[in-house]
Amino acid sequence: MKSNNWTEAIITGLIKSAGYSAILIVGIIFIFLFREGSPAIVEVDLSSLFNLRWYPIEGYFGILPLLGGTLLVTIGAGLIAVPFGLATAIYISEIAPRWAREILKPLVEVLGGIPSVLLGFIGILVLAPFVREFLHLPTGLTALTGAILLGGIAIPTIVSVSEDALDAVPKTYRDASLALGATRWQTIWRVTLPAAKSGVLTGIMLGVGRAIGETMTVMMVTGNAPVMPRGISALFQPARTMTATIAAEMGEVANGSVHYHVLFLIGIILFLLSLIVNIATASVVFRQRKRAERILS
Repeated sequence: MKSNNWTEAIITGLIKSAGYSAILIVGIIFIFLFREGSPAIVEVDLSSLFNLRWYPIEGYFGILPLLGGTLLVTIGAGLIAVPFGLATAIYISEIAPRWAREILKPLVEVLGGIPSVLLGFIGILVLAPFVREFLHLPTGLTALTGAILLGGIAIPTIVSVSEDALDAVPKTYRDASLALGATRWQTIWRVTLPAAKSGVLTGIMLGVGRAIGETMTVMMVTGNAPVMPRGISALFQPARTMTATIAAEMGEVANGSVHYHVLFLIGIILFLLSLIVNIATASVVFRQRKRAERILS
């Protein structure tokens, strides 16, 4: 009996240590980014930081085109990935026969492990020429190309997590809905999907988070032009994201220079964007759970 208590205490301590260490690591990362990026606020005027021109060689450090390019490509990827990923998860969990599920589920997991640099090569050789010819554009290296590839990268994550959440909904929920006269689609839309909402939102959050932090793919297919997006036509023009800027320029700057500090400041902005997405999704999931608990009580 005492050995069981000791075992439980050790396991509990390890779990707590893992949880606290994750928070500690995130805090250390933020402190490092803040230490390296905060001097940029003093070294560069705010009017220059929030300018529309990024040309560090001549002292122009406007981050708005990079922020706009990141949001444009990420939102475009989300508009592609969320409906396709959710529809695929519903099909695998609720509609596909068992033999098809046993094939599709591992296939989705394999697709999620494809290296992003390989997808970037596919984008350059296949997708970019197709976009250029199909839309009659001067170049296929556009924000739209990056959004399509990022959507493809995010889809496996959304499908995998959402399918697990849908599969975890008790079968009694479906049986009760069908017994009340609801059709199969009404059961999926009004019963199963709302019951799995927290897991589905988590999958979407993870997929969008991966899209925000993706580097190689967008650096290879978006054209890397730091131009401020203006209107829907910006989708069909080259763009540049913050991750691509850091990856392309960090290896060429002098340690401790103004350019070096500004790149770390961009890293802080990326960190905060990811944090905002996570906090917003977590708050929605928490409210949904509280509402479900009130209904059940």
